[in-house]
Amino acid sequence: MTYCLGIKVRSGLVAIADTRVTSGTETGTSKKISLHQDGRNSLFVMTSGLRSIRDKAVTYFEELLEENNFQYTKTHQACNAFGEQLRRVADEDRRYLAESGLFFDLHTIVGGQLEGDKEHKLYLLYPAGNWIEIIEGSPFTIIGNSGYGKPILNRALSYESSLRFALKSGFLSFDSTRVSASDVGYPIDVVVYERDSYHMEEVRFHESQTGHVGQIWASKLKSSIDEIPESWMDEVFLKEGK
Repeated sequence: MTYCLGIKVRSGLVAIADTRVTSGTETGTSKKISLHQDGRNSLFVMTSGLRSIRDKAVTYFEELLEENNFQYTKTHQACNAFGEQLRRVADEDRRYLAESGLFFDLHTIVGGQLEGDKEHKLYLLYPAGNWIEIIEGSPFTIIGNSGYGKPILNRALSYESSLRFALKSGFLSFDSTRVSASDVGYPIDVVVYERDSYHMEEVRFHESQTGHVGQIWASKLKSSIDEIPESWMDEVFLKEGK
C-alpha cells in the first residue's frame, strides 16, 4: 500500500510520500514522488497503485516534458497531459493486467505553480485520467492508505494554517497511519512549496530523524485523553456499581 498526502494552504503546498513497497512477504523502498522544475514552473507528481503502471506513466510524462520543453503554462494543463499518458498506459496494459488477475489502478496527486497560474494548485487524478481540484473547503487529499491519517487533518488543518503547521500535522497524519498499517513506513519524502516562489524544496526523513516526534505525539495524546472530564460517564459506571 502507499501513503501520499497533498496539502494546499494559503501560503503554499506540502507533499508527503512514504517509500515502502510490498511484494508478497518482502518489503523494500521506492520513490513515489517526482519533481519537475523548469524556470518559473514547479510541479510534483505523487502516485499510489501498481508500480509498473506508475513507472510507465511517469516515464511517458517525463519524455513529454523533455520533448516539448515544458510547454505547459498552467498546472491543469500538466494534469491533462499526465492523464493522457495514463490512458495511454491503460490502452497498452489493461487487458494484459486483467488476464493476470490485476486491476488497472493508479491514483495521482499533482501540485505546483506554473508561470500562468495565479496561485499554487493541487489536483487529484483518478485511474481514468480525470481530475478534481483540491480547494479551500477541504485543503488536503490522501491516496493509498487514507483512513488512519484523516482524523487529525479534518480536526486541525484549515486553509489558513501556516506551512509549518501543515507539515507538522501532515507528518502526524503519516505517523498515525504508520503505526496502524504495516504496509506504510519510513523513509518519507517531503516537499514544501512556498506560494509564488516557483521553487520546491525536497527532503527525505528517516525514522532516526523524526521518530521522536511521533513519540511526543503519542505521549501528548494519552495525556489529553486523561485530562478530558469524566462526569458524563458517571451514569454508566454507577449502573455497574463502579
